[in-house]
Amino acid sequence: MLHFLYLLCLILGLFFIKMTHPLAMGLMLLIQTFLVSVITGLSTQSFWFSYILFLVMLGGMLVLFIYVSSLASNELFKFSLTMMFVVIASMLFLFILYNLELYVINYQPLSTSNEEMLSNTDLEMCQDNKMGQPVNKFYNGPSGFVTLLLVSFLLLTLIAIVKIINIFMGPLRKGKKKQ
Repeated sequence: MLHFLYLLCLILGLFFIKMTHPLAMGLMLLIQTFLVSVITGLSTQSFWFSYILFLVMLGGMLVLFIYVSSLASNELFKFSLTMMFVVIASMLFLFILYNLELYVINYQPLSTSNEEMLSNTDLEMCQDNKMGQPVNKFYNGPSGFVTLLLVSFLLLTLIAIVKIINIFMGPLRKGKKKQ
């Protein structure tokens, strides 16, 4: 399942490059955020981090939606049939590849020992529930570097946007004060 989601994120990321309409780019970014949140939730014991990640990104997307809709309110959305064909064909290819890998290459029917092992794992997770353990995985080991890289990238992006934006120009500028 995770391999399928990874491939889907990769394909959607490649299609993001071809997007020209700002609202379509926002929708694609929202879908990417949802997929990354699902992958993060499936990789850990708790979905709290992925839930908070999705809510923060959704809040930022709402602000961007207001800004972009005021900028490009009259721009028409061009629907490309070739792009839609490529999207559907790649999704179908991914689905077939995922099912081929799942049922043909790695076919192992569940035996009673595997079923017992799965049920014992769920039981141990409930008994060994430590509050800081799911969050601890994000800051230790190899994912700690990725988290630090993400935080520094967001800080650099924030500084660049603040330097680029002029408050007194643009669609969300302040109105004139009445005297």
